[in-house]
Amino acid sequence: MTHRKIAHLALADGTLFQGFAWGAEKCVTGEAVFTTGMTGYQEVLTDPSYTGQLVCMTNPHIGNTGITHEDAESRKNQPQVAGFIVREPCDTPSNHRSEESLQRYLERHGIAAIGGIDTRRLVRTLRDRGAQNGCIGTAPPAELVDRARAAPSMQGLDLVSRVTPTESYAFEETRGDWRVSFDPHSPVTGASKLSHERPLHVIAMDFGAKRNILRCLVDSGCRVTAVPASSSAKDILALQPDGIFLSNGPGDPAAVGYAISTIRELLGQRPIFGICLGHQLLAHAVGAKTYKLKFGHRGLNQPVKDLATGRVEITLQNHGFAVDIPSLGKRAVSTHVHLNDGTSEGLSVPDANAFSVQYHPEAAAGPHDALYLFRRFTDAMLQRA
Repeated sequence: MTHRKIAHLALADGTLFQGFAWGAEKCVTGEAVFTTGMTGYQEVLTDPSYTGQLVCMTNPHIGNTGITHEDAESRKNQPQVAGFIVREPCDTPSNHRSEESLQRYLERHGIAAIGGIDTRRLVRTLRDRGAQNGCIGTAPPAELVDRARAAPSMQGLDLVSRVTPTESYAFEETRGDWRVSFDPHSPVTGASKLSHERPLHVIAMDFGAKRNILRCLVDSGCRVTAVPASSSAKDILALQPDGIFLSNGPGDPAAVGYAISTIRELLGQRPIFGICLGHQLLAHAVGAKTYKLKFGHRGLNQPVKDLATGRVEITLQNHGFAVDIPSLGKRAVSTHVHLNDGTSEGLSVPDANAFSVQYHPEAAAGPHDALYLFRRFTDAMLQRA
């Protein structure tokens, strides 16, 4: 490994971690968080839900499979994280699909990273004290601490406006060779209960949508039109959708009041399906509240129980806020809970034909545990038709 310049990660509470500069050499701030996935670092880097965050990978060896542009989750194939934190970066990837090294990818997109730090110590710190703002850079440590303390809090921060598209667009990608071979008799991957000849038109409110979620909608027989988060209910309904999808996205859901108002107007107009931030925004639309988790749920192997069936799904998650279940009131019903801490993982609004989940059913952590949700959405649209 070539000589690296000394860098530090400084947390707002004054804790310092020494390592070396990696990726683009600059000073960046953001909320320091960790994700527990052993694989999928490229999906983490490009997921718009990580906007404004310094992401620590708990797996120590990162970069060994390089970068494959087909696997990017952001529509423009760009990293979305504010900064990247690893134990041991790999300079020489070995993967027949790799098109670029991780080091080059980060440099090309101006993403600051730090390597060589004790990531186990960092994870314990964030787990025990909670997620907090941090700063990565080669400047004097005291300056980095000051910058971390001056960074805006994630609570109350609208990050959707940074990642939502400025114009509507048609999404036509499929998962191609990676598509699941559906068993028509399976309760999980089976086909829709009702057949349909024409594509179902889904309007996706893009709060920072992952490409693979939209691909799953296309694979489910939908024609997908994504619209900006600021779109009005009138404009959305004018597109004559069969259903409305509420995407994932970054930041505090309570700060995205314009989207909450739109969703409230759309309730009952068409079937609605929300994922991650979309779940939280749907909860706000029916009058519920959200709160910030101590360190969030990020990574694989998150166990979720479907309260209706008793099935346990192994899921991938990426969120720092959660729906307050008691605040749902009588209009919405809690449908899924996290088995580690009992937090909200799904809800249903029966009188509005709307439902949502907090986790990412497209991410194949189970690997097919949650694909039935896309079938549930298409069935709801078909039954309405």
